[in-house]
Amino acid sequence: MTTGAVRLSIEGSVATVLFDRPAARNAMTWDMYQQLAAICERLPREPGVRVVCLRGAGGEAFVAGTDIEQFKTFDAQRGVEYERTIDAGMAQLEALPLPTVAVIEGWCVGGGLAIATACDLRIGTSTARLGVPIARTLGNCLSAANIARLVAAFGRSRVQRMLIGAEVLRAEEALACGYLTEVVAPEAMNAAAETLLQRVAGLAPVTQAVSKEALRRQLQQNLPDVEDLIMRTYGSEDFREGVTAFTEKRSPVWRGR
Repeated sequence: MTTGAVRLSIEGSVATVLFDRPAARNAMTWDMYQQLAAICERLPREPGVRVVCLRGAGGEAFVAGTDIEQFKTFDAQRGVEYERTIDAGMAQLEALPLPTVAVIEGWCVGGGLAIATACDLRIGTSTARLGVPIARTLGNCLSAANIARLVAAFGRSRVQRMLIGAEVLRAEEALACGYLTEVVAPEAMNAAAETLLQRVAGLAPVTQAVSKEALRRQLQQNLPDVEDLIMRTYGSEDFREGVTAFTEKRSPVWRGR
């Protein structure tokens, strides 16, 4: 298993966070999540940075979720701990005082969609595909905070289609509902992303920071406790079947228990 890395580079006022594991469509390992957290901790202390760009390496994926190989030893308690860890990482990204822009090329699913949704703005290529098809693939679930972000960004009905119907949305629909600010051809992405980043970098940083924080506080109000639902999911036979089926490269047989 290639471990990959999350890399930070800074050029002028733009910091770029690169998810660099193209052989696995940039699927996140535990180390990569830790590297992202360390970068988020560092960024507010970087002088001159006015905007953060998050992007996947290779042009075929932003981030294709969390590496499923890592779920083999999970039980109910480990699932709760995992969702808490993911929640903390997404909250850290969301709370950055700097504007964040996700540049989405190709697949952006599962944990990748959670990362992109924790960003402020998103631009995608016409090849972008967005979803959380866990009802088809793994049989796990999302935390309340991640579901709240998705509902705020996509609307309840689209999130129901993603989570209950395992649909993956095309770029055009994500643009129509406002999730993406722009959709461009793959060959035009570098120029379009640079234009957006430079425009955002030139705006009032205090206004941006306090607006981000106000929106974050509004989203976090009255989140329900769903730990019982997470334990039920990760402790289920269906979840174990989903992981086993994936590693054996076959379709899972769901039994509802």
